[in-house]
Amino acid sequence: MQQEIMIERLKNRRTELGITQADAAKLIGVSQPAYQRYETGIRTPSIQVVKEMAKALNTSVDYLSGKSEQGSSEYIIINRNDSPLLFAVVSQCIELDDDALNRLNNYFSKLKP
Repeated sequence: MQQEIMIERLKNRRTELGITQADAAKLIGVSQPAYQRYETGIRTPSIQVVKEMAKALNTSVDYLSGKSEQGSSEYIIINRNDSPLLFAVVSQCIELDDDALNRLNNYFSKLKP
C-alpha cells in the first residue's frame, strides 16, 4: 500500500530540522537517491516508509499526507534499543516535579551548541 504525501511538507520538515537529504534518508532507512525521489514526487512511498518519515522528522503521518495542519509532533517516541542513554535520562525525568524539570530544562538549554 502506498501513501500520498505532500512534497512541500516533507521538504519543509527536513529543512526546519536542519538536516540534509542524506541525513533524512539515513534516519528513515532508505538510500539517499530513494529519498530524493520521494521529495521530488517521482516516487510514492509505502505507508511503512511514510511512518518512518514521520518518526524521523518528528511529525505525523497526517501532517505529511495533508490531513492535519499540526507540523510538529505532540510526542516523541524513544526506543530503549535505539537510544538507551536518552531513554534512561527521560525515564529518570518522569518522576521529577515542575520545578526540577524547569531547572533541568534551563541546564540543557545551556548545553546546546
